[in-house]
Amino acid sequence: MNPRRYLIGQNSLLMDSATIRRALQVNYRNLALGHEVFERAGATFVRNLSIGRIYDANFVFDVSASTPETVFALMNEAESEYRDAERLTFLCDSFTPPAFEAYLALDGFEQRTALVLLLEGALSGEVREADVREVRTSAHWDDYRRLKQIDWRDHAARLGMDADPRIANDLATAGRLKSPPVRYLLAYIDDRAVGYCQAWRGLEACGQVEDLFVDPAARHQGVATALLHAAVEAARAGGAGPVVIVADPTDTPRSMYAALGWRPVALMRQWGRSRTAPVPAPERSDGG
Repeated sequence: MNPRRYLIGQNSLLMDSATIRRALQVNYRNLALGHEVFERAGATFVRNLSIGRIYDANFVFDVSASTPETVFALMNEAESEYRDAERLTFLCDSFTPPAFEAYLALDGFEQRTALVLLLEGALSGEVREADVREVRTSAHWDDYRRLKQIDWRDHAARLGMDADPRIANDLATAGRLKSPPVRYLLAYIDDRAVGYCQAWRGLEACGQVEDLFVDPAARHQGVATALLHAAVEAARAGGAGPVVIVADPTDTPRSMYAALGWRPVALMRQWGRSRTAPVPAPERSDGG
């Protein structure tokens, strides 16, 4: 039986379910790089309690639980394995059993959505000449860490989150743990680092570019586009064909990615709940 196919975009690009699943898996496995990965209760666990505040270093994906018994077993395992983390986090998608996500909603988990896009051909448009360097030295990593502080302040302000600089430092640590195999690129203007992006050759010839950021003071000068071109080139030099990128569907970069040739593939849902927060009582729907 042929896999289901989906119509994507104006160019009648057909995307089969195997390609969608592979794109999602590349993103999950990228997030997991540098951390402990193990199987429990019909799911895959990613854990790094040395940076326990970082959701992308402590999460569960590939959930198969769908019955009350298997959901209960998985939640017990998650509570145990992440007992020293700040938050329980599950990454879900269209292949996750709906009953499991319904349980998370009932249990007071908060949801955020990410848009997964795939580039199968060449990038569109022109790219300006730019000074893009691969991160190789401790000085390069210092530049990356400095920019990550700016990135986190910008991100936290937009979402109303805690701008604690220790979180930015942990995020930078998580990035460095991925390299290698991930390759980080820095863009410079007048010998000062103003942006970064990562490139990974991925899995089964499907790569990823991710973690794109440009200092607000250096935006609208072609830096982001130059970084994306360099990152896609680096991923494909490592053997990738299609290249995944993930975007916040409420933020403007998604439009830039689409203009450059990325096509929407799937939605990924991050469900999270503080381990110290009280579980809210469900509201009655009968007017009582």
